Amino acid sequence: MENEKDILILAVESSCDETAAAVVKNGRTVLSNVISSQIALHTLYGGVVPEIASRKHIEKINQVIGEALFQAGVGLADLDAVGVTYGPGLVGALLVGVAEAKAIAYAAKKPLIGVHHIEGHVSANFIENPELCPPFLCLIVSGGHTHLVLVKDYGVYEVIGRTHDDAAGEAYDKVARAIGLGYPGGPKIDALAKEGNPEAVAFPRAHIEGAPFDFSFSGLKSAVLNYLNTCEMKGEEVNRADVAASFQQAVVDVLTERAVTAAKEYRMERVALAGGVASNSALRAAMESACKRHGLKFYRPSPIFCTDNAAMIGVAAYYEYKKGVRSGLDLNAVPNLKIGER
Repeated sequence: MENEKDILILAVESSCDETAAAVVKNGRTVLSNVISSQIALHTLYGGVVPEIASRKHIEKINQVIGEALFQAGVGLADLDAVGVTYGPGLVGALLVGVAEAKAIAYAAKKPLIGVHHIEGHVSANFIENPELCPPFLCLIVSGGHTHLVLVKDYGVYEVIGRTHDDAAGEAYDKVARAIGLGYPGGPKIDALAKEGNPEAVAFPRAHIEGAPFDFSFSGLKSAVLNYLNTCEMKGEEVNRADVAASFQQAVVDVLTERAVTAAKEYRMERVALAGGVASNSALRAAMESACKRHGLKFYRPSPIFCTDNAAMIGVAAYYEYKKGVRSGLDLNAVPNLKIGER
């Protein structure tokens, strides 16, 4: 049988504070993955400043795309399509990537494919796990999202659990700020927690009445703040490592328990992790251990593919391309795009 032609996709990602471009072959092979991070810049302000993020994307995007094409050894003529994140995210940041991708698609006469950022995170699992294919359960954990999703097919999702308030990553950032760790909170709490006792402080694990797979982290965040205030009022010294470890354990316990329970309820044999917080060492270890105990196969991307990157967008774009999905040159940024929406 004659081999099918390789499908090459240039992908662009600019939804928050990473300017990224990648070239992906056949939805599974990453030929290049270039990321220009703005973390050092936004650390000065204790979080992402949307206006600054947008300006930096404009400065960096041509350079990043040029480097991605160079590393992959391909030109615009070799591409089959251009994929781009069009939501959710910061509207100004998204617009930079969308405008750039539209310009390239128009100039190179290539199809344009708008990609959902969170569906990109789910697709990151396909890069290093060639045997992974739908259906499977995915726990998506990031700064803006905490979802439990049934991945029924490529690009076909059913959300079975979501957060009612703060996303897990958001709670990490707020708690990190409260204990004086600064931004970005996730990696700093993860590192400090290794020095603390996860059972030192009894923080709550919230259950939502009538919604067994949903999440709530605002009560946990408030409990940490109350604990810190109480210690301050009593003049007691706070062991920051113990607070970080106890907080992290509460988050990890809830995420892991919900994911495993949902997998069994929906008879899913495979469980995957996705999103920026999927790079958290405690969460990865707890999920791996829980899945092993319950006879589930566990998948997670390498940390470089957990945080925002364009390779995952290229993977998602490939499966949309194969289904015949195309976006017009009127594609716009949709900052509050819901998963499964088109």
